This record gives sequence, C-alpha cells and structure tokens, in this order.
Amino acid sequence: MSIHTPKIEKKVTITTLAKMKGVEPITMVTAYDALFAKLFDGEVEMILVGDSLNMSFLGKEDTLSATMDQMIYHTQAVCNGAKLPLIVLDMPFGSYTSAKVAVKNATRAYQETNAQAVKIEGGKERAYIVEALTQNSIAVLGHIGLMPQFLRSDGGYKIRGKDQADIDRLVEDAIALEKAGVFAIVIEGVKSEAAEAITHAVSVPTIGIGAGNSTDGQVLVWSDMFGFFEAFKPKFVKQYVDGAKQIREGLESYRDEVKSREFPSQEYIY
Repeated sequence: MSIHTPKIEKKVTITTLAKMKGVEPITMVTAYDALFAKLFDGEVEMILVGDSLNMSFLGKEDTLSATMDQMIYHTQAVCNGAKLPLIVLDMPFGSYTSAKVAVKNATRAYQETNAQAVKIEGGKERAYIVEALTQNSIAVLGHIGLMPQFLRSDGGYKIRGKDQADIDRLVEDAIALEKAGVFAIVIEGVKSEAAEAITHAVSVPTIGIGAGNSTDGQVLVWSDMFGFFEAFKPKFVKQYVDGAKQIREGLESYRDEVKSREFPSQEYIY
C-alpha cells in the first residue's frame, strides 16, 4: 500500500536533488504545455520537456525530427505553468553534434526559457560536450542506456545491461558523465542489475525509466502514465489513469446531450 506524501512547497534546485540521493526517491514526469505543467506543480521534483512530444503530440514515429524551436516553445509554456519543479529542456537530435554547436543551442535555451538545465543523450563519447556546457554555466542532465535519439544507428530499441561487459560499459559511461559535471543521470531501458551498479558507482542521482527500482528516482512520460498515448504501451509503464477512456466517455455524453438538446440546459444559459 502506497503512502500519501506531502506536496512540494519550495522551489527544487540542483542542490535539492543532490541531497535526495540515497535518502528520498526523486519523482519526475514529462510536460509539454502550461495547462498540465500547472497540474504537476508541487507534485513532482522535476519536469522534463521531452522530445517525446514529437511522438505523443505530433504523431511522429520517433523523436528525431524535433527542433530547438519546438523545444524552446514548449519549455516556455511549461515554465509558465510550473514554478516549483526543476525544469529540464531535452536537447533535440542534431542540437549538440559538437561542443560549439551544443553551447550555442543550450545558451539559447537558457536565454529564451526559464529551464534550469538541459538533457543530452550519450555516454563517455559525449562527456566532452557535457564538460563544455557545464564550463559555460549550463547544468546538464545526462542520459544513458536505451537512447531514443540513437534509434536508427542502434537498429531499434534495445535493452542494455544484459551481460557484465555491457554493465561495465554503462558504469564507465556514468562515471565519465559525472566527471564531466552532470548533476544527475537518466538511465533508460536497462536491466535492473545494471541500473543498481550505475547508481552505486556515481555520487549524483540516477533517474530510472524502465530500469528497475534501485535508482534514485523515476521518470515517466505523462501521456503514457495517464493512458492517453495508445499507439503502444512499453512494459515499464504503469497506467495510473485510463485517460483515453474517460475522455471518450465524456465526449460521448457531450455529443448525446447536444444532439438531444439537453445541453445547454437553463443552468448554462445567460
């Protein structure tokens, strides 16, 4: 039986998250607009404005065509709706192909939004980019394991950490990212033993998605966890609300009442 935890009342910072490692699990969800961001305000420590919006709301097959313009627009909206969580802008595919390009785009993200950090995918091969960003006062959330932006080069979505050699590679990635200055690391689509090894190997918080229960926190895409995205349901997603069903039922009632002229009744007429 889950316990009811109190709402968050103070602005969450990177320092807040650092103090939570090994003490209290961190909660994180995605958001893409002010309306839902406001609903999430005070409920979670972190909000990721994820490039997953490309699939959830643009109907694309993957995340790869998201642009900096899109990410900045949606991050502006989320920042308008939520004031307490730490908000992270997900750097889209192609926006950090080099240290110079990454600094240029991340600087723009900081200047045009109130995001407190950016997220980039990649392990030790991207550590030099993380270092360039952090040296320019840009906070970075790392992301290793299954990486959606690597979908085509990896030949699809593949679970990581199935053997000791791969676990060792993931741990090396995490350590390299920590040395480069990330404040936390998302671990996606890995075996739970791998996530546990990574979490113990670094002093920064780890945020799991499809990575078991031993990470320092969890993140889910809001349209997955609330049952709105129906194209497919990953194994790691728990649906807390059947949102699509409830919306359809509500629309059916609205349609029926309009057709029968039951709505608007006297109560809703000036």
